[in-house]
Amino acid sequence: MTEVKLDFQKQGGLIPAIILDHTSKEVLMLAYLNEEAYQLTRTSGQMWYWSRSRQELWHKGATSGHYQTVKKITADCDLDTLLIEVDQLGAACHTGAKSCFFHPIWDEKDGKTD
Repeated sequence: MTEVKLDFQKQGGLIPAIILDHTSKEVLMLAYLNEEAYQLTRTSGQMWYWSRSRQELWHKGATSGHYQTVKKITADCDLDTLLIEVDQLGAACHTGAKSCFFHPIWDEKDGKTD
């Protein structure tokens, strides 16, 4: 693998990460990593995030048991956003839902809005 220099400074020391289910490619969540969370993720093979609300590192699954095992990490063209594929154990969302994205707003097929 090629080592890339991610741009953590562009967004105040954080990089957004879009988390996908490795098998289904469903978007599970959006979260943020600082450099320490990124290094812990790379070395442990499990997802670590930076909690913006608690201002602390967060090992996904440490409390809930809903761990995320990393399968693939890809950076965007500007090296300031990550797309991370994981094997999700249990729910990804703190609400207990599989994905954090479950509030439909608009669908072009039926033109419905909320």
